[in-house]
Amino acid sequence: MNIEQARFNMIEQQIRPWNVLDTEILDLLHVVKREQFVPAAYQNLAFADVEIPLPGGEAMFAPKIEARIMEELKVRKHETVLEIGTGSGYMAALLAHRAAKVTTVEINPESVELAKKNLARAGISTVTVEQGNGVVEFGKGAPYDVIVISGALEVLPEELLKQVKPGGRIAAIVGQPPVMEASIITRTGDNAWSTVKVFETNVKYLTGAPVPSHFQF
Repeated sequence: MNIEQARFNMIEQQIRPWNVLDTEILDLLHVVKREQFVPAAYQNLAFADVEIPLPGGEAMFAPKIEARIMEELKVRKHETVLEIGTGSGYMAALLAHRAAKVTTVEINPESVELAKKNLARAGISTVTVEQGNGVVEFGKGAPYDVIVISGALEVLPEELLKQVKPGGRIAAIVGQPPVMEASIITRTGDNAWSTVKVFETNVKYLTGAPVPSHFQF
């Protein structure tokens, strides 16, 4: 496989048509080598428009979803970011190039070690990888400017909304298969938030995510 040609095709055929037009984001996809964050068994899928399996039944988002989230969040150089659901560390690596500091929380110990190795190999030093359930353990840096939830949720916990500063943004995919809504939620005041729905998708649930009560009558 010609890796650079495959990367170019991924960007031009999958990502740009999905309304990812920020040239800094598109350039970043050349800088952060996605294939370095994909398990060896799935290298042939590194640039494919699919979720890639990870340890513990987790999965990397398809490339266009990662890129679109980056486009919509508009992370700035002075900002602090919390990612919930580290996976292979690829999303944290993308965020690290845009933010001042990234804390990423992962529930699966095997993925924690995988992400640490991948980030170290990529020379990224502004990401802290923590083990825990990030939906209920928010790391040590709250409130954050940005929170990225790298997995689907049935419901977005209200407590999580309070972990961003006024003006802060949360990227979340919420709902049930086969149609989930990816949204950017912006904190507009002490007790006020606005939500912009950006695309529909269907991705794996975040491990350890809260499940709402389903009453039967």
